Amino acid sequence: MARLFDEYKKNIKPNLMKELGLKNIFSVPEIEKVVINMGLGLEANDKKKLDAAIEDLKKISGQMPIITKSKKAIANFKTKKDMPIGCKVTLRRKVMYEFIDRLINIALPRSKDFGGLSPKNFDGLGNYTFGVKEHIIFPEIDYDKIDKVKGMDITIVTSTSKNNEAKSLLKAFNFPINN
Repeated sequence: MARLFDEYKKNIKPNLMKELGLKNIFSVPEIEKVVINMGLGLEANDKKKLDAAIEDLKKISGQMPIITKSKKAIANFKTKKDMPIGCKVTLRRKVMYEFIDRLINIALPRSKDFGGLSPKNFDGLGNYTFGVKEHIIFPEIDYDKIDKVKGMDITIVTSTSKNNEAKSLLKAFNFPINN
């Protein structure tokens, strides 16, 4: 069992139930999935760069990513329909909790000029999305073997539809969200 999931079941869930004033243990919010997206834009046309991004995301997440493709052609962006534009991976259960543990305790503190995550990144439905400018903050990435530093978006999907409950949940997991 993942260390963070064990912590959630034993400590975080009962504390959140009291803090939010919930009567049913099943109404306590929980993290359902984490989606990591790495957009490459026109660089995705280059097979080597796309493969490098897939390999990096595979090392970071521990799961094989899928290639995202454009839905329609846009002349200004020089994209055609079904053209590769990046890659993404969806993490659930044990792998998700292990990733969140590494993200909070290792990766985010390693990022340059990190002052915490913005509280404005909630989407109104209880989900939290933030961007990471450099994928090299993860210890799985060998700095000497990368060709270009890439950014990524990380979305944390929760079971609640209220931003305040989702914020309390993430704060209980020690996410560095500013007040």
